[in-house]
Amino acid sequence: MRTLAAALAAISLQCAAAPFAVQVGDARLALDAPPGFADVQDTGSPRLLELAESLTSASNRILLFALEDADVRRFSLGDSLELRRYVIVVTPKNLESARVTLAAFQALAADSLRELGPPAPASADARQYLDAQPRGRPGLLAELRKDQDVIAVLQGTRLPDAPRPRDASPRYLLSTMTLMLVRGKALNLSVYTLYENAADLDWVRATTARWVDDIARLNNR
Repeated sequence: MRTLAAALAAISLQCAAAPFAVQVGDARLALDAPPGFADVQDTGSPRLLELAESLTSASNRILLFALEDADVRRFSLGDSLELRRYVIVVTPKNLESARVTLAAFQALAADSLRELGPPAPASADARQYLDAQPRGRPGLLAELRKDQDVIAVLQGTRLPDAPRPRDASPRYLLSTMTLMLVRGKALNLSVYTLYENAADLDWVRATTARWVDDIARLNNR
């Protein structure tokens, strides 16, 4: 029975991985999760809904919330989730019915970046920089992209220390925030990963760049 459930979960993942359309005001947008992820909004899981809502403001509408395929399989089998990596796409609720101009988008992006504060020095070691920040507070590590209609930044957080052995290693979380103007709508794409080594830093940068290009391509057809 467990093998059958795993097979059904794999089939479900193949279906869920396809691009899908979402209505935002009068615009129909095409969205897709990055390779290796699947949207889980339709699971009805209170835990997953709570996690998604914790990642964004109540003033935003969640358009996509996706977990790694391996975590979706665990969920399908009733196993514990690792939640090592996940992604989300949101849009401001107050702008859903409006057509966002380029000037309005750039003002929105400027306000969002201003709230993040100054970036880390280019020569700073990421872990040392995050160690110096208050626990749980994101620190701006780098600017990844700055175009007229796409702004992307890299952030990091040293997670609060939980009760555990003294020799346990600190825990870090990396995330990217990308603001995009797509068919007159403002989108906010975020990618999250635990930060254990340099491969995680490379992964979050590469995944963000590819995902942004994929979303732009899907909506330029």
